[in-house]
Amino acid sequence: MGDILKEILKVLPEGKISETAFEGANIVLYTKNKEYFADNGGTIRAAVSQFKKRIELRPDPSLCIDQKQAEKLIKEMVPAEAGIDEFIFDPPRSQVIVHADKPGVVIGPQGALLREIAQKTFWVPVVRRLPPIKSKLIDSIRSVLYENATERKKFLDQTGHRVYDGWLREKKHEWVRISFLGAARQVGRTCFLVQTPESRILIDCGIDSGEDGPEMYPYLDAPEFNISDIDAIIVTHAHLDHSGLVPYLYKYGYRGPVYCTAPTRDVMALLQLDFIKIQRAEGKEPLYTSEEVRQMVLHTITLEFEEVSDITPDVRLTFYTSGHIIGSSICHLNIGNGLHNMVYTSDLKYARTNVLEPGNTQFPRVETLLIESTYGGKEAVMSDEEAELYIERVLVESFNRGGKVLMPVLGSGRAQEIMVLVERLMRENKVPKAPIYIDGMIWDITAIHTAYPEFLSRTLRAQIFHKENNPFLSDIFKQVASPKERQAVLESTEPCIVLATSGMLTGGPSVEYFRSFARNEKNAIIFTCYQQPGSLGFRIRSGEREVTYNEAGRQHTVPVVLEVHKAEIISHSDRRQLLNYVKRCTPQPRKIMVVHGEASRCLDLASTIHKQFKIETTAPKNLDTVRIR
Repeated sequence: MGDILKEILKVLPEGKISETAFEGANIVLYTKNKEYFADNGGTIRAAVSQFKKRIELRPDPSLCIDQKQAEKLIKEMVPAEAGIDEFIFDPPRSQVIVHADKPGVVIGPQGALLREIAQKTFWVPVVRRLPPIKSKLIDSIRSVLYENATERKKFLDQTGHRVYDGWLREKKHEWVRISFLGAARQVGRTCFLVQTPESRILIDCGIDSGEDGPEMYPYLDAPEFNISDIDAIIVTHAHLDHSGLVPYLYKYGYRGPVYCTAPTRDVMALLQLDFIKIQRAEGKEPLYTSEEVRQMVLHTITLEFEEVSDITPDVRLTFYTSGHIIGSSICHLNIGNGLHNMVYTSDLKYARTNVLEPGNTQFPRVETLLIESTYGGKEAVMSDEEAELYIERVLVESFNRGGKVLMPVLGSGRAQEIMVLVERLMRENKVPKAPIYIDGMIWDITAIHTAYPEFLSRTLRAQIFHKENNPFLSDIFKQVASPKERQAVLESTEPCIVLATSGMLTGGPSVEYFRSFARNEKNAIIFTCYQQPGSLGFRIRSGEREVTYNEAGRQHTVPVVLEVHKAEIISHSDRRQLLNYVKRCTPQPRKIMVVHGEASRCLDLASTIHKQFKIETTAPKNLDTVRIR
């Protein structure tokens, strides 16, 4: 494949292509010939058919008309109902990103308007949905890609050369192995190293926020791990136990690609920036700075669900929905052109929720399956319906006695599930209408949900497409955007709900609300997510009636007088769903490895899978290296 660009040029009309470049695994051809750009006579389609690669024809940057003129022309061509808000020009790649309220109007029937824009302006339009909820943080994350357009183009081309220029390592035999650097017989610090004769790929690199010291981080000092050997990083979703340490790798010199979905890129950057902020507030030296987060964003390549992409010479990656949080992915690796196929479920929800579709079970091929077991123990059989009814009852009782309700939540996933649920309960008059205050990163992450409706459930997607039905735009939701606004909520005597991060009370505004609410028996706290053993949330939920904790170098002792409730709206599969997932996984894997769960749950689920399905099943430990081929 090393001469693929030369081979492609051989089948195209001579002299029509002025430049060739890679954009990751995709191939981009630039032309200075206006007529050829307007009509290539099907030659590009024929090349795609022959080489089985994504090939795109773009005008050479020298053909692009003046940016202000292009902006004016596009506005004249596109109906006003499209609601175009802004243009971002990417000159090195001859692209213009158009943010619009209704992208379909800009695209036109079968893409006719897009083609017309390209032919008249010689800018290739890329249409993005305008988020109904504005966020400065989202804007700043995306601006990184466009303000560093030349650097990003160079990086994408280098990534393509790594994919297509042939083998760097000497191939002696065929083998595939996985080293477990975290999340084996534990929840947190997820990190797996996949090694093939040619590739070194890191899947996730997270932290354990419930720990301190070395136990917080993956075993990056393992002999198998060498940062200079890593070819690619795959991030399955944005939660910090899967993505929290990725910028740290850029701090120490990694400059290769990170593969994930677009929502994952945006959400993980927000969570990482918030993690820096929390560490500073606690008087700690942050593991990395916003510059490393910027480098990560700049080096991220996003993929759609079911989009197949080569990421190294012998590994092909496909993402499928995992149903956990927005953009969360099941990772399918085709290794050695079919030599071995591995699926990692990451955090999995095998059921339709208020926000997402269930995790995917259909794959082209799968020999080895890595499956999570957060709720894989015998006791972990849960009902989302019962939890929702329980939340409804607690809210009604708390409001009737004039109390406030604190719901510490994960910023991504759980918060939006709760928002959609409570909005529906109030709309249907099952719970008295009251303000719901949103504090922490939740508001920005909710904005990302509205920006990527294609990653949400069919029902919620339809609601977002019609602003008047968008639950996230309900007037019951109030953003808390400053310490002054937070103080006003704390001093208010009216019933309300507060959704605040962090979900385990390990930092963030939820701790401040707890300290205030805890002393009043009218109030309540509802834990809706997993509580890491040792965390403040775990201690409160376990029944401690007086808790002592440190925050920003100060020690606080708080009497727990408010009502304490547990109603987990889990974004993971419970034991029954996990077994059902294995049953319906097509094709059936030959080997299953159980990870991402407390040791007893991993071992119990592994034993049950083996007995029930007669499949070789193991529960590896951290620092184990397992050959799977």
